[in-house]
Amino acid sequence: MMADKISLPVQLPSPSPPFKPIFQYPPPPHQSQTQNESSSVIPLLQHLLTNPPQRNHSALGPNFDPQFNETKQKTNKSLVLDFPSRPPPIVKNALNEIVGSGSQLGSNTHKRIPSDTSLRTSRKRRLGKYDGEKNRKPWKHELSESGELIFMSIVERDGNLGEILDLGQDKLAEGDLLSIIKGLGWLKQWQKALDVFDWMRKHEHHKPTGPAITSMIRILGCGAKLPTAVDLFNNLQQEGYTLDVYSYTCLMTVCARNGKYKDATLLFKKMKEEGCKPTIITYNLMLNVHAKMGHSWNKVVALFEEMMSEGIRPDEYTYNTLISACTRDSRYEEAMKFFDEMKAAGCTPSRVTYNSLLNVFGKSRRHEDALNILQEMEKNGCLPNIVTYNELISAYSRAGLCNEAIALKDTMLSKGIHPDIYTYTSLFSGFDKVGQDGQAKRIFMEMRSAGCKPNLCMFNALMSMYGKKGKFEEMMEIFYELRSNGCTPDIVTWNTLLSVFGQNGMHEEVTQVFKEMKVAGFVPERDTFNTLISAYSRCGSVEHAMTIYSSMLKAGIGPDLSTYNAVLAALAREGLWKQAEKVLSEMKSGHCKPNDIAYASLLHAYANGKEIERLKPLADDIYAGMVHPSRILLKTLVLVYSKCNWLRETEHAFSELERRGYIPDLNTFNAMIAIYGRLHRFEKVYKILGSIKEKGLNPDLVTCNSLMNMYGRDGQYRKSEEILREMQATGVKPNVISYNTVINAYSKHGIMQDASRIFSEMKKSGLTPDIVTYNTFVASYSKLAMFEEAMNVVEFMKKQKCKPNEDTYNAIADGFCKVGRFREATVFAYNIRKNDQFFHRKEEARLVKRIHDYQV
Repeated sequence: MMADKISLPVQLPSPSPPFKPIFQYPPPPHQSQTQNESSSVIPLLQHLLTNPPQRNHSALGPNFDPQFNETKQKTNKSLVLDFPSRPPPIVKNALNEIVGSGSQLGSNTHKRIPSDTSLRTSRKRRLGKYDGEKNRKPWKHELSESGELIFMSIVERDGNLGEILDLGQDKLAEGDLLSIIKGLGWLKQWQKALDVFDWMRKHEHHKPTGPAITSMIRILGCGAKLPTAVDLFNNLQQEGYTLDVYSYTCLMTVCARNGKYKDATLLFKKMKEEGCKPTIITYNLMLNVHAKMGHSWNKVVALFEEMMSEGIRPDEYTYNTLISACTRDSRYEEAMKFFDEMKAAGCTPSRVTYNSLLNVFGKSRRHEDALNILQEMEKNGCLPNIVTYNELISAYSRAGLCNEAIALKDTMLSKGIHPDIYTYTSLFSGFDKVGQDGQAKRIFMEMRSAGCKPNLCMFNALMSMYGKKGKFEEMMEIFYELRSNGCTPDIVTWNTLLSVFGQNGMHEEVTQVFKEMKVAGFVPERDTFNTLISAYSRCGSVEHAMTIYSSMLKAGIGPDLSTYNAVLAALAREGLWKQAEKVLSEMKSGHCKPNDIAYASLLHAYANGKEIERLKPLADDIYAGMVHPSRILLKTLVLVYSKCNWLRETEHAFSELERRGYIPDLNTFNAMIAIYGRLHRFEKVYKILGSIKEKGLNPDLVTCNSLMNMYGRDGQYRKSEEILREMQATGVKPNVISYNTVINAYSKHGIMQDASRIFSEMKKSGLTPDIVTYNTFVASYSKLAMFEEAMNVVEFMKKQKCKPNEDTYNAIADGFCKVGRFREATVFAYNIRKNDQFFHRKEEARLVKRIHDYQV
């Protein structure tokens, strides 16, 4: 087990406070809505809960105009956790900020299982794939004249159908009852179909055979009546009916379509135990089920080999299923192997085959190989369709190659294939990912001009965009707006919220969103567990992340590539490089082939664990091509080397990134600014800023914080504050780090009045000073021998529920020692525990030794 191998505790944290849902929707008119004022609600969403957005008109319309770079002065929208008494900000309708008013949105195309079923789950749809009445196969009845009359009587009559069948049974031709059941199924009258079937069971001369049993199970499955189908299957077995491979396969298919993959595998096992040999259809289904369940690749291959050993020759669907199964773990090499085998076996690849292969290469970030597949596809006379181009555009957008993605869109237009909502969503997400907000806006406007109405996928992308920018209120507004415009949150919506709150270290919100998601009837699936692992690790709770991993295993869901990557990322943040190496070794042993994200996490683990020398061998393998030098890995090398302050290695990684044709994103440029700024290479910083502008990117919070730090370290404290003002003027909201940087710039030079002024501004903005803020003041006052002021800061921070740490007390002791007041330093050290119950004897001993070392 991976949880055992990494040797981390997996105990649940202490119980959470009483839960109150943070997503409350207006009740139906007949219900009364009450508010429990004493219940605990996170201040983050207090205003949105107590004052739901007022909507006087439709959210989207002809004036839909995304304002991604709004520079006008707005009401402060900070979502503060520490100041519940502060009056909540006025919420602006986020969708109107992007959209305007007028026409209605298109309705949600993602259907959900009706409420009378068990907990709901979500299935992802292929890009550009649509379903509906027009895609249903027509029912071709083969009824006799009498059978047709009986069928019409059953359709038109409610109540006891037995009378009709009793009166007409002598006139029924062979096969009429089967056709009647199929016809009722086509008309979605599953209860009448079941009544006819039950009538057959009671009459010796009309006992249902295999085709009728299979049809009935299929009808119940299509009617979302899985429990009824299972009961029928079990009852038929008890009554002595012989259930053939087609009946088993049909029920397994129904289970799989309802997300009951484990039940499908149990049926498969039972079928074989009873001596019922699987057909190729059965094996194809189970290969797909294994892939959906995230079983290890070895299990998928073993099932395929079992099928071959039974003398069953794979068909096109088999190979398509195997290629598609390669997607989750980015097994592009295995996908190509099956593709070649398929052609060698005489199976002609279809458009579905090529599209599946494109999906594998896209998810594996092998966009160049994906383009080669397109060329082969066209060469073999298989014309690309909207799905084909959407897969390619998604691949290039995911790789950050948005200009190439736009070129593909233009190509498809030239061939008469018009972009759809999935095309535009991929492009929008791609530009948003690389920070090109202006281009994202243009894509949105083009989508609107083309008559494409935003659907749930686009809403999810908008929520992700706002979340990444820290605009949580706007993100929640999108959440509310999508419901009022005919869409229903799906599993991706909830996972987006979990991811956003997790990335921002908002532990309580992550927990409450997860609870509310389950209240809404969604079953956590593998992607949800993976998101939770990442979310809690970003909140600094690796222990909780491992607990989630254990819960996932207990739920019968095996780890996949994303799971391993989420666990590796959690370990990397804590610098647990030994455990990260163990996980990577487990992946290599056959569980899951590591991809570039896995290796990137290992690089971060080495950097955060201060194992700098271990970076070089892996970096050499990347440069040599032994590990594919992807954009992600080269970017990661820039980030980790910059963090370690290794200038030459950072510059080499950056030049390799550009040499291989990858366009650096804003995070990469920020890493270069950070290291150049720390080393006072101002000309280099200005050059990077020019490159950011040339690439159409906008400096973000990290860029500004790095610039403020650079000027502060250089003694240009006024310039540091100027950057802060420019941030505010351009709509970039400062965070705690921003204010701490300016406070430090003034404090280092003894300008405490201005430092205090920035501190006051920070509190007024709704941000909560942290330990770094207070320690900066304590250190600066102590350095100026203003010990009374330093002591006052310590008392103030304790009142603000910010516990002093060793650095706090070390700064004061150091201040005494530097002016030769060793006795006062010692008295101060021994008096700390009288006023601070959290200061332990070991810390006291270390401080006393520190003072003694100063004297020596």
